[in-house]
Amino acid sequence: MENVTIFDSPGKGRGLKASKEFWAGDVIFSEPSLAAVVFDSLAERICHSCFRRQDKLQRCGQCKFSHYCDRTCQRAGWAEHKQECAAIKTYGKAPNENIRLVARIMWRLDKDGGVVSDTQLTTLDQMEDHIEDMPEDELKEFKVDIHNFLDYWPRNSKQHTSDVISHIFGLINCNGFTVSDQRGLQAVGVGLFPNLCLVNHDCWPNCTVILNHGKIELRSLGKIAEGEELTVSYVDFLNVSEERQRLLKTQYFFDCTCHHCKERIKDDLKMGGREQDGVKPSEEHVKESTDYCFQMLEKMEQARLKGDYHEVVKICKECIEKTEPVLADSHIYLLRMWSTMSEVQAYLQYFEQAAEYTRKMVDGYTKLYHPNNPTLGMAAMRAGVTHWQAGLIEVGHGMICKAYAILMVTHGATHPITKDLESMRVQTEMELRMFKQNEYVYHSMREAALKNKPMAMMHEPKSVEEGIKNLFHKRK
Repeated sequence: MENVTIFDSPGKGRGLKASKEFWAGDVIFSEPSLAAVVFDSLAERICHSCFRRQDKLQRCGQCKFSHYCDRTCQRAGWAEHKQECAAIKTYGKAPNENIRLVARIMWRLDKDGGVVSDTQLTTLDQMEDHIEDMPEDELKEFKVDIHNFLDYWPRNSKQHTSDVISHIFGLINCNGFTVSDQRGLQAVGVGLFPNLCLVNHDCWPNCTVILNHGKIELRSLGKIAEGEELTVSYVDFLNVSEERQRLLKTQYFFDCTCHHCKERIKDDLKMGGREQDGVKPSEEHVKESTDYCFQMLEKMEQARLKGDYHEVVKICKECIEKTEPVLADSHIYLLRMWSTMSEVQAYLQYFEQAAEYTRKMVDGYTKLYHPNNPTLGMAAMRAGVTHWQAGLIEVGHGMICKAYAILMVTHGATHPITKDLESMRVQTEMELRMFKQNEYVYHSMREAALKNKPMAMMHEPKSVEEGIKNLFHKRK
């Protein structure tokens, strides 16, 4: 950890600053989790050791709860699962993910002590749990979890005071970090990473965090000077300043006073009107369209939860037709409509319409996000795939290249999704050369190929389609 230094950040408490200069894409540090668990909802679909998504998993023969890719993963995860396995058998069922995570953390601390590696910068005792800041309704759920934990915790394990147990629950409530699948496309679990907890928030950060081969990586988004504080964003910048501040206060218990919040930077773009021939619509007209768009987003969400995607399409079309002439192409409600519409149209295989909406979405994101924001990179990747599916190879290849450039910074060359993008880039580059030599031959060969084989590009569309299907799964 020679790359970072702990210091007292004004108004924030402890933080990390750079011990040397960094450039875009540099890995400042990597860190394995102290403990991590799979989400309850994905317990049968994700390996509990490597967190990979697999079609067929092997279930633990003892507790009947944990699932693994194969014997290799089961053996690799046995050190963490051994005590958990016996506890689940005795308890009669698996408790919720928060209880399972707290138990794994406490077993780890009992075994290895407060500092589990030479690179750990802080102990859990030194971290804030913010229990006193919790609202009453959350505190009730918090106490229920502690009560259930005490029933679950084995009598033959080391016994701890209620204050120690409460502190760990408080830590995961405000410091738990979501763990993604092997390709970074879906959050599949939650873990605790002590060093990462020291990195403070900024709405326009200089770092990003990704999971790569089982470890989190803190990566630089641009040039960072020696002595500069390292920051990440705890919330999506695609919210206006007031909403970001509300989310941060509710979820992380602090008032954000970053430059972008204080100056309301880009709020005008996010909620503004569309300028045509130098003329902007009135504020009243923009507010009316904004309110209407917000109402339609709520209706769309209800239709989505019911699995009625035809109704989703109808709502999106109606809203876009009415508000697109009025709202700016960077308006966040319009961007959400375009995003949903592009997913639905791609799922229904109306690729040209989907491509148009993804292009608009990327154009809007480009005006709002940091140039190396991973969300922008993922959106460009989606747009590239959709344009390729529509046969629009020139734009498709350009989008894939844009995505690849961003993800090389945010994810790095060894990340599985960057490797997929590199394969896509090579493929679309080859197709683009063919297209420029003879458009007729290219389209003829493409149509012939699609008749014999379903449309797919490397591994990406399958995963995208999977995610789109999940969009319409009714939440339980």
